[in-house]
Amino acid sequence: MILLRRLLGDVLRRQRQRQGRTLREVSSSARVSLGYLSEVERGQKEASSELLSAICDALDVRMSELMREVSDELSLAELAESAASSEPVPAPVRPMLNSVSVTSVTGVPTERVTIKAPAEAVDVVAA
Repeated sequence: MILLRRLLGDVLRRQRQRQGRTLREVSSSARVSLGYLSEVERGQKEASSELLSAICDALDVRMSELMREVSDELSLAELAESAASSEPVPAPVRPMLNSVSVTSVTGVPTERVTIKAPAEAVDVVAA
C-alpha cells in the first residue's frame, strides 16, 4: 500500500537536504518541534495544511511545487505497484502545459510575460 504521508515526508526531506539545512534549522524557522518535523519526514505523522504551509515557508518552496513533486512520486509508485501486480492502471489525464508569451495587451506595450497554461485553455491569435 502506498502511504501519502511517506511520500510527502520523503519529498520534504529531499527539499531540506538539497538546501544543505538541518532538521533543527527548518524546525526553528517553521516553529515546529524538531521531533515532530522528524516524524513528518519519516512518514510517521500526517502533516496538516497549516503545518505544511509553515514548513514550505521555512524551506522557501511553494506548496504547489511540493505537491507536484509528491504527485509525480505517487504516479511512479502506482506504476511500480501495478507492474508488480500486473494489473493495468489507466494513465492519468494531465493537461499538457504550453508556454505562451504576451508582448502586448489591447495594443498597449507591456513587459514580456511567459505563462504556462493547459493547451486547451489558451486561444492564440497570430497577428
